[in-house]
Amino acid sequence: PYSRRGDGRAALGPVLREYIVSEAMHALGIPTTRALAAVVTGEPVQREQLLPGGVVTRVAASHIRVGTFQFIASRGDTDGLKHLADHVIARHFPDAAGAERPYLALLEAVIAAQASLIARWLQVGFIHGVMNTDNCAVSGETIDFGPCAFLDEYDPSKVFSSIDRNGRYAYASQPSIGQWNLTRLAETLLPLIDPDEDKAIALATSAINAYGAAFQDHWLTGMAAKIGLSTPEDGDLVLVQSLLSAMHANETDFTLGFRRLCDAAENAEADVAFAALFADPAAAHVWLSGWRMRLGLDGQTAPARAAAMRKVNPAFIPRNHRIEQAIAAAVNDGDFSLFEALVECLAKPYEDQPAFAALATPPKREERVTRTFCGT
Repeated sequence: PYSRRGDGRAALGPVLREYIVSEAMHALGIPTTRALAAVVTGEPVQREQLLPGGVVTRVAASHIRVGTFQFIASRGDTDGLKHLADHVIARHFPDAAGAERPYLALLEAVIAAQASLIARWLQVGFIHGVMNTDNCAVSGETIDFGPCAFLDEYDPSKVFSSIDRNGRYAYASQPSIGQWNLTRLAETLLPLIDPDEDKAIALATSAINAYGAAFQDHWLTGMAAKIGLSTPEDGDLVLVQSLLSAMHANETDFTLGFRRLCDAAENAEADVAFAALFADPAAAHVWLSGWRMRLGLDGQTAPARAAAMRKVNPAFIPRNHRIEQAIAAAVNDGDFSLFEALVECLAKPYEDQPAFAALATPPKREERVTRTFCGT
């Protein structure tokens, strides 16, 4: 009943996508479900055309989503809701069990996990693509990779998913959608938080209102690390935002831009290579001037700063066009060599790997992926 008029089975292409991306996210250090195996079934599945079938074995801390709570709450089953909440506390957030209000503590823990997770998505240019409540894991893991994609050039309004016609799940909209999902979770927990509905609403609202500041703190801390800052200063947010604005205006590749900035942190001669990624290199040099003044207040040595930056600015991400090429070769020709190369390369995303240099390059204009599709 949930197969979108298909046969309920997965095609091989989406199976390979989830394997590549979920394993890459793990290597990037982002909480995620894992792919234990991808298997070719040998049987066709019906989509717009017959496609080879596949099965992905997904491993997770749990598969409980916000939608799981909504389903039980929609039936008015308060006992079932309590049983589910108790299970989630025991499995994921045991400290909440000892809190004065354990179900409020559960909500606060899920809020904290999602704020951290979505901030980390943005720091690597990840766009989930279909952030409905059924794809929001209460464990704080990334789950369901159907139409996901990564930024090439930086564009905060970027959308890839074919079903996201209004930009609801655009790159920069993901934090607010995360809060919307958490509000839906809070609604289901109200009967457990306090028997007085007004009091429960007030407590849950206060918890939800804390999400924005938590997200912003995680995001700014991560972005500051990406530009080589180890100690906070008042102007850091403006410095980060001015870089992102310049990257957007100049169609700068998000991943490559930050990786080259690592080189510039170690040697000013690398400024030219960084600026070459901007349509107007002068805009990059203006930003670099202010950045170097800020670095003077930070206290790290240049080699230490560059080394720290290379641990948070990947050289390799699952480039959209490479994923599509790997899927096409596997599905159409039974050739898994590019798939295997991607899996091997993306297991070490923060290391320079000369043998895989081609997998780090942005797409040529004719290779650009503009739309992704649900499939798993």
